Parts: sequence; C-alpha cells; structure tokens
Amino acid sequence: MVQGAAEVAVAGFIWVVMHLGLSSTRLRGMLVNTIGTPWYLTVYSLVAAACLVYFISIYMHVPRMIYLWHPNPELYWVPKIGMVFALILLLGGFFVRNPSMVGAKLRAEEAVSLATGVTRITRHPGQWAIIIWALGHIVVNGDLVSVVFFSSFAILSFIGSFLIDKKKAQAFGHAWLTYASVTSNVPFLAVMRGRTRLKLSELRLPVVIGLVAYALLWYLHESYTGTVVF
Repeated sequence: MVQGAAEVAVAGFIWVVMHLGLSSTRLRGMLVNTIGTPWYLTVYSLVAAACLVYFISIYMHVPRMIYLWHPNPELYWVPKIGMVFALILLLGGFFVRNPSMVGAKLRAEEAVSLATGVTRITRHPGQWAIIIWALGHIVVNGDLVSVVFFSSFAILSFIGSFLIDKKKAQAFGHAWLTYASVTSNVPFLAVMRGRTRLKLSELRLPVVIGLVAYALLWYLHESYTGTVVF
C-alpha cells in the first residue's frame, strides 16, 4: 500500500521537475538556442505528454488503501461548486487575449485594455482552474495516493503562476508591470483591491460554455474515471 503511494510520488516528482526544469531553468534557454523555439516547444510538449500519461496510468492502477481522512459525502459540494468555477476560468481563458500565455505578445499601449473577461479575476485562469480542480478532488478523496496525485498538479500550477509572472516581467518589462497593476495572480485580489472591476457582460459566454462543459463532464465522469458523481 505504501509502495503504491511511493510510486505515485515518484511519478509526480518527475512530472513537476520535468515542467519546471524544461520551462523555468537555464536548460530552456540552452535548448532554445540549440534547436530553436519551434523544436523546443515540440520536444517539451512530447515529453510533457509522456510524463502525464505515465503519471495518470500509475495513479489509476495502484491500490488506494491508506486514508488520511475518510471521504465525507457532506463535502461533495466542494468539487461540485469548484469545478463550475474552474471550467469557467479554463474555457473563458480561450476567449480573451492573454499575454501570460505561451508565445503571446504585449505592448505597453494595450496593457490595460487586455484586462478583460476572466483575466479580471486572475491573469492565470488556466493555472488556477487546475489548482481548484486539484484541491476539490483532494478534499473528497482523502486517500494518500489521491492526495499525492492531485497535490502535484496544484503545486506545479501554483509555482508555475509565479514563474510565468517572472518570465513575462523579464520579457515585457514596463508593459507587463502595467498589465499586472490592473490584474492579479490570486483570483479576485485585483477586484477586491479596486485595481479592476468585474463586468458581467464579459463573463456571459465563459459562464455559458463553462456550465455546458460541466454538464458534459458530470454525465461522462463515470466513463472516464470509473467513479459516479452523486
């Protein structure tokens, strides 16, 4: 039983280190200079996909016998509500031009205007969607294997959001500082501090698409996870 958790921990370590090592260290620059950006992105994507498949396969097959806490049906509402918000952020991020995304450009004169839609909530909607998804599944599972598995995603996305900020600040300079001044990494922080304000008209499409996606995932959840959503 402990061995299963250890296997997942090793796979999770590989998953996190691979991402951070290839994207946020000098190795990235060396690879880009050697093989060029297009080939680097190709290699990175293939390695990431292979690590993810390995990680998921280990998680799906090891026994989950050690519980840090027992699942509590009264807490099932946590991922149910969290996943709605996560999907709105994740899918809403595709409907805005976000300079925090890979390959995106940013000019100083457009920095303020790019804070729109879900980026008013957080400038890293994809990263926080993963964090919310992971934390919700940690709460309702409780077994050591699941805690290790989902924590790996939450940790990677949380650290990744700050590393993205650092890289973008170096790449865009003052333009990024302007954009960061009207957005926030942590969801709703810029709104609460008065640096921006939510506009419901900009969130209608993300909310509709997010709810549709949530309904589909609810319906298909048992088929791809083996677990029924109550």
